[in-house]
Amino acid sequence: MSTKGKVKIIISVVIAVIVIVLGINSFTIINAGHTGVVLTLGKVNETVLSEGVHLKIPFIQSVVSIDNRIVKLEVNTEAFSKDLQTVSTTIAINYRVDASKSYSLYKNVGSDFEGILVAPAVNEVLKAISAKYTAEESVTNRSLISEGLVTGLNEKLNGQGLYITDVNIINFDFSEAFITAIEEKQVAQQKLLKAETEKQTAITNAQAEAEAIKIKADAEAESNKTINASLTELIIEYLKIDKWDGKLPLVSGASESLIDLGSIAGE
Repeated sequence: MSTKGKVKIIISVVIAVIVIVLGINSFTIINAGHTGVVLTLGKVNETVLSEGVHLKIPFIQSVVSIDNRIVKLEVNTEAFSKDLQTVSTTIAINYRVDASKSYSLYKNVGSDFEGILVAPAVNEVLKAISAKYTAEESVTNRSLISEGLVTGLNEKLNGQGLYITDVNIINFDFSEAFITAIEEKQVAQQKLLKAETEKQTAITNAQAEAEAIKIKADAEAESNKTINASLTELIIEYLKIDKWDGKLPLVSGASESLIDLGSIAGE
């Protein structure tokens, strides 16, 4: 093969490679649940690419993919409670990026919007909410704190194109001194509850005993009443005679001498 023929082959191969490279770089694929932010020589275009295949200018335009699905972010933070206890909190944030604001979010913040916007907002809102509750109330009002976080974070982030869909408080952690104080309080409450239970049991037993005595007394009174109602004059006289020992009573006369009526009756 002549030199001229070899040169033609080389040129053809180079052209083919260039065409292939240009072809590959002329297309971009946006995956499901994402949008594409187009950069033209570094400038952000307001046009946002949706899911699918799109044309772009090779080597002049590039595309940044933004995930618009619900994304989970876990944040560890600390805040002071109303009673000035340090509360360490682990929070799971579910959020999404508004597709229509993908370009403005990337233009104004960049790709690290979690670190620049979301995490600081979580710290700020949680500190404001924690100050409303004591450390102990934080545990019992977990759902209210979660709801407050959702509301507060949306107020701060919606304007940037970020929407909080759910907040889960994974864990509350307190100082050792506070945990010890809570345990001691629980022990004291349990002892008080036991004492109250024993006291109530004693009162209940005493009431039951008093009620039993009353019922017995009422029964006896009713029985006596029935007996008294059944006594006739004839029965009363019979009982008197039945109980008499045969001796007449002694009667005191005017001379202060006692006369044995029994002896007179014998005469």
